[in-house]
Amino acid sequence: MANGKICLLNFRSAIGNFRGLPPKGTGRHFAEFMTEEQQVFLKHIQKQGLKRTSQRDLILDVFLRTEAHLSSEDLYQLVKKEDPAIGQTTVYRTLKLLTDAGLAREVRFGDNRTHYEHNYKHQHHDHMICSQCGKVIEFFSAELEAIQEAMAAKHKFQITQHLLRIIGICADCRRANRETSKQKAVVAQPV
Repeated sequence: MANGKICLLNFRSAIGNFRGLPPKGTGRHFAEFMTEEQQVFLKHIQKQGLKRTSQRDLILDVFLRTEAHLSSEDLYQLVKKEDPAIGQTTVYRTLKLLTDAGLAREVRFGDNRTHYEHNYKHQHHDHMICSQCGKVIEFFSAELEAIQEAMAAKHKFQITQHLLRIIGICADCRRANRETSKQKAVVAQPV
């Protein structure tokens, strides 16, 4: 039973740390237990004259736990599962704050929606997007980066940022297309 209590206390401490809160009874300030991302966000909203709220904390928390490319609607649906009282406007405004703080980055995949991905201390990468199923493949190519740098130098152009989107058809969709074509060919053969 004592081990059970210790495990429960450790679990509560871990939950507190994850939410940026100190373990109860330690007398320590919550900032000592915040993740680096939570600290960056707190500093940013304080500079904006805004306060830290449980709703903003939850939205940040859900965003950081999700590695997918999320639209504001996608994030809203995830947040709503944990707190149905949070409105879509709050999620949208918090995403804007996350972007302004450098924690999130807007990306567009040609589907007329803005998606957001992690930006803070994440290595630069580019995207391949399947035009049939919408699958997004992240990749990094040192060779492409070198070519971009060489082209910029050749034209005396200073790169401040770049976005590379390659649109095409992923392997799964190509395989499915081949299967569909084979099935149609079999059906179309004269008897």
